Amino acid sequence: MIRASLIAFATFATALAAELPPPAAQPVDFIRDVQPLFKEHCASCHGAEKQKSQYRVDVKETAMRGGESGEAAIVPGKSAESPLVQSVAALDEDTAMPPKKGDAKRLTAAQVGIVRRWIDDGAVWPDSASAKLVDKREWWSLKPIGKSGKLKTENGNGIDAFISAKLTEKGLAMSPEADARTLIRRVTFDLTGLPPSPEEVDAFVADESAGKYETLVDHLLASPRYGERWARHWLDVVHFGETHGYDKDQPRPNAWPYRDYVIRAFNEDKPYARFVQEQVAGDVLFPGTRDGIEALGFISAGPWDLIGHAEVGEEKIDGKIARHLDRDDMVANTINTFASLTVHCAQCHDHKFDPISQEDYYSLQAVFAAVDRADRSYDIAPEIAQKRAALTAKKQQLSARSETLQKQARDKAGDALLALEKKIAELQKPGTDLSTQYGWHSAISQKQDDAKWGQVDLGKVTAISQVVLHPCSDDFNGIGDGFGFPVRFKVEASNDPNFASGVIVLADETSKDFANPHIAAASYGAGGAARFVRITATKLAPRKDDFIFALAELEVLDVTGRNLAANAPVTSLDSIEAAPRWGRANLTDGWFAGADPKKAVLAASGDVAKLQQARRLIIESALGEKATATLNEAERDLATVEKDLAALPAPQVVYAGTVHTGSGAFKGTGADGGKPRPIFLLARGDVKKPGHEVASGTIALGKMSARFELPPTAAEGERRAALAHWLTEPEHPLVWRSIVNRVWQYHFGRGIVDTPNDFGRMGAQPSHPELLDALAVVFRDEMGGSFKKLHRLIVTSAAYRQSSATDSERAREIDDDNRLLWRANRRKLEAEAVRDSVLAVAGKLDLKMGGPSFQDFIVTHPEHSPHYEYQLADPENPALHRRSIYRFLVRSQQQPWMAALDCADPSMLVDKRNQTITPLQALAQLNNQLMVVMAKHFAERVEKLETPTAQITQAFQIALQRPPNSEELTTLSKYVKEHGLPNACRLIVNTNEFTFVD
Repeated sequence: MIRASLIAFATFATALAAELPPPAAQPVDFIRDVQPLFKEHCASCHGAEKQKSQYRVDVKETAMRGGESGEAAIVPGKSAESPLVQSVAALDEDTAMPPKKGDAKRLTAAQVGIVRRWIDDGAVWPDSASAKLVDKREWWSLKPIGKSGKLKTENGNGIDAFISAKLTEKGLAMSPEADARTLIRRVTFDLTGLPPSPEEVDAFVADESAGKYETLVDHLLASPRYGERWARHWLDVVHFGETHGYDKDQPRPNAWPYRDYVIRAFNEDKPYARFVQEQVAGDVLFPGTRDGIEALGFISAGPWDLIGHAEVGEEKIDGKIARHLDRDDMVANTINTFASLTVHCAQCHDHKFDPISQEDYYSLQAVFAAVDRADRSYDIAPEIAQKRAALTAKKQQLSARSETLQKQARDKAGDALLALEKKIAELQKPGTDLSTQYGWHSAISQKQDDAKWGQVDLGKVTAISQVVLHPCSDDFNGIGDGFGFPVRFKVEASNDPNFASGVIVLADETSKDFANPHIAAASYGAGGAARFVRITATKLAPRKDDFIFALAELEVLDVTGRNLAANAPVTSLDSIEAAPRWGRANLTDGWFAGADPKKAVLAASGDVAKLQQARRLIIESALGEKATATLNEAERDLATVEKDLAALPAPQVVYAGTVHTGSGAFKGTGADGGKPRPIFLLARGDVKKPGHEVASGTIALGKMSARFELPPTAAEGERRAALAHWLTEPEHPLVWRSIVNRVWQYHFGRGIVDTPNDFGRMGAQPSHPELLDALAVVFRDEMGGSFKKLHRLIVTSAAYRQSSATDSERAREIDDDNRLLWRANRRKLEAEAVRDSVLAVAGKLDLKMGGPSFQDFIVTHPEHSPHYEYQLADPENPALHRRSIYRFLVRSQQQPWMAALDCADPSMLVDKRNQTITPLQALAQLNNQLMVVMAKHFAERVEKLETPTAQITQAFQIALQRPPNSEELTTLSKYVKEHGLPNACRLIVNTNEFTFVD
């Protein structure tokens, strides 16, 4: 509203000045007279808590400068020209301040006079009377990290020194180490997401060697199960899903290669900087590599509005909104994931709490201005990718050379060559349907007795033996057979194209109505010779509230049965030209419903080989001998290249961020050569209010520039490459802190910063800031961004190995939520770990890695808005027994059992999972069909033992990695006798002990 005031009153200030209350007669003091007015009447909307239109009256600079318009609100010495005065005087209800709908009262005429006098006297505002603006850059997460780590100690793990120091400050100490069974269960779940086997537990407990735990950790980190476990955490953060979401929620069958890339990256221990760069700009920074393409699934991981993109063009408001939101998701995903900042809050105004301007936000949108979400082809093998790239480049070169020469020929040969090429293309089209070209029809008429005609030119005077009229057949909108066939008509021949003389009547159906022939031809014997044949409709066929004349084909036969009208030129009184369905040329093209394909081809143009020969003769004649030889060579080479390309292995496809070349509304930027769309700063985030165009860039952090120094001609990928380099700068204060905090969170149940996606002022402060920075430096500088080394450091610390069973009343009083880590946190298993564990104890877990996701649902109504019916899936189907990381992730309809267990919603950026305990979870565990089936198979594993006691003992060992105590054994033995072993197994896998890490 303030902005509106500035714009409006800049124009009308002089006219309105006469209506303003006069300035106060006595001199005024800002602190005594003016500041109280601002506080009482203005500060509720333009003060420290709220700044509508980015304007505030408690800070001198902002009050003087004005809000988001950038125009001065107070002009010292000129109160009548100051927009602030115009607003508070309320001369115009649309711009009056405060508005009537608010709680604040408007200034009286006398109070306006006080403000006027203060401004006219120079608007003196003492610095002591102004609120102090907080420097948004002065925040812990934005300060430099440092250069050297502090995690090395002579004795033990350096992490423990930081933890112990904090505890000592509070008079606390770490708890004792957990027992061996608890440790192997904890670290195995943490690093692989699966339970250890009873044999592994027994061997670890019995091992008395000094380094047995470190050896176990190394073994688990080397397991392929490690990558599957930690990929699931990463996919939560980037909100990876395999359907689009929104209204139609169509599937993305080619999203899975990104998931496999993440698994592979963790298993290969890809350095974190490379991991980041590949996901933002892998195709540019690492061209020709499989990972460089598959990693771009990160950009496309989130939801996508199919209707807003595929059905609404970019030039329309809804299309602009859809694409704005799409880029917003890319920006939010990138900065949230890697830098833990809520940059998307700045799309409507400068960020209220963090040093992110609207300009910064839209500069990030400009990075992704040419990117769409779409399928992208690529080769897994680098040598195949290089060969395909070379052949494709050669093909483009040869095609360009051939097309240049053929254009020269067309320019010289004219329409004859173009018509011939069109017909060849039609005849060579695989699976050509004769009913796809419907014929010719006249313009629509409002009167049935309007005469309409069409005629063919046979080229010379020729003896005519028969005329055949073929009706149209159109299934569009239920029109049906015989569409437009005239109710009354006549067929005539003449040597005069105007039919003014020498007219021969070949057929006359003008005296009575002709019944709809459907697709049956109307044939008339004829005699005489002529060059032109015309059919005239004297009574048109009814359509819907209007009338029309239509024919699929007009044949003129000689005594041998040859169609003299094949491909003859057609003229008419009028015509609806809507290729390929309707057009004059269709009247003599040989294509009509019910035609014999072979006869139709012959009638249309004859033998294709002869047509090709005729085309070549025309081209040779137009180009000359030398140019024709060059064309022949280019076409031969082009055929060889295409053969070589066809011999290559079929490329893979991944749903990723890419330049999209499409048709319809979803054209993407490929239609413009991949040129980035212009990005404008939007007033209040409104696509209907674009401001100035912004350049690509990011956020200013320390000495790191906010704008990329790229030339205007820079390719699309260079913007993403610049962002990727910015994110992985060693001096970046956020990226390195963010990732070590995420890893810490998954090991301890809570991050050092408890808001993993928000390191800004509205986020939590670190519980151990020195430790966080030390971890970030060591990870960056000494470990080379190795996740496995970071995991090893954390899980071998005494802090990680503590018991969770310690019950210290004093510790709870001082640190009830265990922020200082005086014990291990008790953590629930995630939904995927529960499901995988159930499959594992049942002996049914399929450890096959990679490839398309399995679908634990049946799809109904797939053509529009698919229904994902989980209850229809067969839990006995072996395809459903793979690890949960390979489960097809639907956005709109989550798996009910998994959702009850707090599974991540792929429509959201999930920085940490909820950990709830509800009755619904117990019911789901007991009654879910997969649980029931797996409990049966679990029972089959142990039922071969002779006694219930032995069976229950073995079941405990498999599921809980310990034997039952005497009470458990007695209770469950009785239960087995009453309810059966499968039901007892269901109880075991529904215990808290089964679903908690420890």
